[in-house]
Amino acid sequence: MPRNRRAPGLPPIQCRTAKGTGRLTLAGVDGRSNMARRFREITAEIENDLGGDLTEAQRHLVARAATLGIWCEQCETELAQGQEFDALQYSTVSNAMRRLLSDLGLERRARDVTPDLQTYIAGKGQANG
Repeated sequence: MPRNRRAPGLPPIQCRTAKGTGRLTLAGVDGRSNMARRFREITAEIENDLGGDLTEAQRHLVARAATLGIWCEQCETELAQGQEFDALQYSTVSNAMRRLLSDLGLERRARDVTPDLQTYIAGKGQANG
């Protein structure tokens, strides 16, 4: 279902939470923190890879995959700094993330960006005039 259509029983968009409006956020986390910024980067890139306009279930899987991805990145940083590294835990989390991404579809999907005829003609008129 496209995001601009409201499912029966949902409150109007003005009355929904940030997650309910389709924006992926972390409750109680300063959006300026490195983790929150990285979370937004990863979720945006995965959503872009999937062609945009995700279902609610897909958005949940994207959020889980982004969280696991951040966790793995933090573990890799600790390993590079010579800190203790739990390879079994890292492997388990990496496999869970891979399964989520597999469920979403690992391949990039093309999005149709072809303008409709009126938009194309209007753009040609501006370029020539």
